[in-house]
Amino acid sequence: MPATFLGVRHHSPACARLVASTIETLRPAIVLVEGPADVNDRIDELLLGHRLPIAIFSYYRDAERAQSSWTPFCEYSPEWVALTAGRAQGAEVRFIDLPAWHPALSERRNRYADAEIRYSAVVDELCRRFAVDNVDTLWDHLFETGDDVGLAERLAAYFDLLRGVPAGEEPAVEETDGDPARGILAAARPETAGGSTPEDAAGVEVSPADAAREAYMADRVRAAVAEAGDRPVLVITGGFHRPALVAAAGTPEARTAPPEVPRPAEDAVTGSCLVPYSFARLDSFVGYEAGMPSPEYYRRLWEHGPERAAEAVMTAVVGRLRERGQPVSTADLIAARAAAEGLARLRGHRVPSRTDMLDGLVTALVSEDLEHPLPWTSRGRITPGTHPAVVEMVSALRGDHVGELHPDTPAPPLVHTVQAELERHGLVDGEVTLDLTGHEGRERSRLLHRLRVLGIPDIERTAGPTTGTEAVAEENWRLADGPHRLTALIEAGAYGATPVDAVTALLEERTAAARSDVDALAAVLFDAASCGLAESTRNVAVAVEAGVAGAMDLGALGRVLATVLGLWRHDRLLGSARSPLFGALVRGSVTRVLWLSEAIQAGPGPADLPRLAAVAATRDALRHAETALGLDRAAAVAVMRRISVDEAAPPDLRGAAFGFCWSLGDGDSGIGADAGTEARAAALPRVLGDWLTGLFLLARDEVLTAGARSADVDANRADVLTVLDEIVAAMTDEDFLLALPALRGAFEFFPPREREAIAEGLLARRGLAGSARGLLRTAVDPLLIAEATALEARVARLCAREGLVPTEDRR
Repeated sequence: MPATFLGVRHHSPACARLVASTIETLRPAIVLVEGPADVNDRIDELLLGHRLPIAIFSYYRDAERAQSSWTPFCEYSPEWVALTAGRAQGAEVRFIDLPAWHPALSERRNRYADAEIRYSAVVDELCRRFAVDNVDTLWDHLFETGDDVGLAERLAAYFDLLRGVPAGEEPAVEETDGDPARGILAAARPETAGGSTPEDAAGVEVSPADAAREAYMADRVRAAVAEAGDRPVLVITGGFHRPALVAAAGTPEARTAPPEVPRPAEDAVTGSCLVPYSFARLDSFVGYEAGMPSPEYYRRLWEHGPERAAEAVMTAVVGRLRERGQPVSTADLIAARAAAEGLARLRGHRVPSRTDMLDGLVTALVSEDLEHPLPWTSRGRITPGTHPAVVEMVSALRGDHVGELHPDTPAPPLVHTVQAELERHGLVDGEVTLDLTGHEGRERSRLLHRLRVLGIPDIERTAGPTTGTEAVAEENWRLADGPHRLTALIEAGAYGATPVDAVTALLEERTAAARSDVDALAAVLFDAASCGLAESTRNVAVAVEAGVAGAMDLGALGRVLATVLGLWRHDRLLGSARSPLFGALVRGSVTRVLWLSEAIQAGPGPADLPRLAAVAATRDALRHAETALGLDRAAAVAVMRRISVDEAAPPDLRGAAFGFCWSLGDGDSGIGADAGTEARAAALPRVLGDWLTGLFLLARDEVLTAGARSADVDANRADVLTVLDEIVAAMTDEDFLLALPALRGAFEFFPPREREAIAEGLLARRGLAGSARGLLRTAVDPLLIAEATALEARVARLCAREGLVPTEDRR
């Protein structure tokens, strides 16, 4: 007996009802379902009696690639109904698709991603003909809100058109009046929707990945038909695959045994396990790629039918809005229902659909102009800035259901290991404060950091060191065993059986993904140190060292150097002090910063703070690690001396290079006393502020103390602040206005107390008495004062040029 094929849309209540009724009528001996064939020996585990939604989580890692994916089920998933109803009827139920780790599914995070997204020409034409916004609204219009009479034929027509019907042929559908199949056939015949060329009209060209999957499923179907003999076989797959499987079923094949399940590479780590899922992860509005948005609405549609679903969901939306403080009266609710019913009649729906309800609610409850299109008029995530009431409507239709696995469900070893370690360290829900100076505190911290890196939710660090350079010896954490922890632990179990093994594998995966992104590599390295794994993740350190050697972004390189230097210096907190691996990274980073710095030429724009920070990190490395790591101070100072006098170098970098030498105590050359001379050389209004920014960032302390040291030198070698005062005093109003923004930015490197000391020195130099603090706290923005002064000067010059002199002056 030939197989019966049902093409479905994943998570569609209409398709689920069709599957249930077909199984009841056909009473098949074998039910074949699109799903991972490597899980067939665990079907009993899948059907233990879980609270849905749940998912099969699959993972794969080898030397070339790493991937993970989900095969989710909810109560109204056609595949789930096929498994449960088939088993209840006594049928043999099996999955027939390739394993999730197979290369044919390497681009899929979700096995049940909608084919309509990938092959959308026909869908776009149907949406245009039916005057709907997108495939979700089209689907509801054609299938979810109508009755089930002729549903199988309508679905077959739809999916045949989606796949591409050969030119000159039509699906075997009876075109009765009022049947939407007539509209489908009229709206999207191959010659209009499939393309303009004969090749296009003959059907959609499938990807090699889909072709491989369909060939494998076809072999599984033929083997099942041969096994069943004269007993019925029912095949449930995504509708896009149905036409290909129907065609393959008519092709004679010698094979009667099912194909073997592909085996992963010998060095691969792979597996599948069940995880709790949630409606939030099913909703396309938050990024789920398999369609059917608003899972709470479709759950009610599945359980109660379209009439009661519309009423119940609208009440739920209003209740949620009231909980969020939105004023919604009974009259508003009545108005929303009336608007939804009116829209349903206008659009030809027997009862209000999902979008009819949402549009009715917006009409009745939102009076303001909307800055963004309504989310249900397109596919994908909600646009930031969407009206709050609209966001709450979408959230209400999403629902908050979270699945729960049966207690007898096997779990990866990591789940049990983590639970045991949390109990051993006394880490229970609530606020936790850890003293990082003690062994127990560090061990507890490392466990929590391992869970943080693994992405376990509700384990949040609220305070603590962030780089290794802070004098912070305490961490604060907030722990809560929320509903998503088990799911995350099961998924993290793909990386290893213990937190150490799992984090090590994950960090190596992140390192490979980062490639030459030194910022990302530095973050990986700090996470490794925080987890107490700095010495055991040599692959990470080697990758960071290679990234440093080829880095071209001076700012990013500086951030890496600062992070690694902090890790190398501090042993009590992170246990990585004097690490040979980190020491090698410090040496490589210093060499690369010096090499890149000398190659930079002047360009437009303000001071580049990230590259100045890289120079500062290099200076710090020489201060703290010169002897221990064998860094060449003389060579570094020589590079910075050359940069400081190179007119082709950017002014901010020249200032930083000068400050670099000064702050390292280049006493033999008396460089501190030369600061005033260098300031005069950089006195052009457009560059002075940038030069000072570099200088102050590197040598702030030296600038503040230079006045006392300059007392014994001649006036031409006065301290930089005295020279700066002279330069600014000599500026015209226009030049001062031009220089002021950068000057203000430069002095931001001094904290308030030090700025007050500078102001006191300024008053003393001018022989003035007054409050330095008051000088810093003007009632009006100094920039506004400068602009007003410059404007007055321009007006005075213009008046003088035109002979408009005040009467008193004429006398």
